Amino acid sequence: MTLEPRNRIEILKAIKKLVLANHINVAGVDYDIWAKHLDERTPELLNADLASFEAGIRQLLTELKTSHTVFYHSLSKELLPQHTINASLKDVPQDGCRRWMFLDVFEDGPAHKAGIKPGDILEAVDGEDYAPPTTPHFVIGQIHTLLVRKPRSDIGSEITIAVPIRKGTKQRPPIVEPKSPIHQMVGHGIGLLRIVYFPGAFGLSFANALDDAVDDLKRRGCDRVILDLRGNMGGSLGFVRLASYMCAGRLPIGHSLTPTRLRSGYDPDALPRVPMPSTRAELLLTLARFAVRDKSVMLLTQGLGPQPFQNRIVILVNEWTNSAAEMVANFAAENRLATIVGQKTRGNVLGAANFRVGSGYWLRLPVFGWFTSKGHTLEGTGVEPDVRLEISVEALAEGADNQLNKGIEIASAL
Repeated sequence: MTLEPRNRIEILKAIKKLVLANHINVAGVDYDIWAKHLDERTPELLNADLASFEAGIRQLLTELKTSHTVFYHSLSKELLPQHTINASLKDVPQDGCRRWMFLDVFEDGPAHKAGIKPGDILEAVDGEDYAPPTTPHFVIGQIHTLLVRKPRSDIGSEITIAVPIRKGTKQRPPIVEPKSPIHQMVGHGIGLLRIVYFPGAFGLSFANALDDAVDDLKRRGCDRVILDLRGNMGGSLGFVRLASYMCAGRLPIGHSLTPTRLRSGYDPDALPRVPMPSTRAELLLTLARFAVRDKSVMLLTQGLGPQPFQNRIVILVNEWTNSAAEMVANFAAENRLATIVGQKTRGNVLGAANFRVGSGYWLRLPVFGWFTSKGHTLEGTGVEPDVRLEISVEALAEGADNQLNKGIEIASAL
């Protein structure tokens, strides 16, 4: 693929215009300095090879100091493993060196279907060795051959993974969406809800699926629940339904801010208090209400009423718990609705949209800020667990999950 200078100029102009018009500046970046830097780099980017052109734009975007800020092609080769093969990686020591270990392997995803399990060690991809800090990338619509071995084993085996073709939209990049939610009973009266993604633009279908899962757990005698948000990729407003099951009434989860409201200043108590719509009709009414006004709001839970597991909830998180899942975890922490177990979350908590910038390229840009009900930002800070517990590589090698086991122990005592 080649990219003519005129196409590059079109892309750079579009990026500059979109950033200045839509970017939520939670880091207080000086846009004049950033725009000047972009202009200074333009001659170099026009004459660079394609890989250097893409890398140069990504470097400029890092100067905005926000998550959810990505430059990618519709046939991207730069997506994270969880977005393509539905598995996250962790840097671990192995035999005196660093290796990538599969950490979260999402059920029914490409990695899971290929037989990969948490704790497996990745040695190579398509014949090329990979070790931290170099992250392997898997390409949408392609087949990859991985060399994988079990912990404590010197013998590797080749595994073929087929990454499905996916197209991006204004709501999401071209990612492979994992199955979510997944539920089961894991002990007497203890239900497990594993949620690795909140799919859909507004989360209505996810909310229906979550309702079915919760109803099934309650029919099976669930009066305690473990919410496994480890590896969660974020997603849509479906997270509000999950938060709503944690309390009986309508509580504030947090507030979103547009760039305009952030610049002009605001009083959180004066923001419109909006419960997440439960039906398509309510959604249409809400969209109409904010069609021609600022969309900064205080988001409320839906008031689903008492549940048998309320005040007996454990949430599992790790370093790959992102975005909407962090909003859920923080809501639980601020209102003391659950015990949080695991590792500090990612700290990627902004609302984003995707914009076409020309020649098949897209810009993913944060367009809403998110602040907790108490006015704190999670961007760059994340959520600290109540019980900090690192995943045990040794336990995974034996097919055990020490974080889940700790969650079951805590839930049993509630």
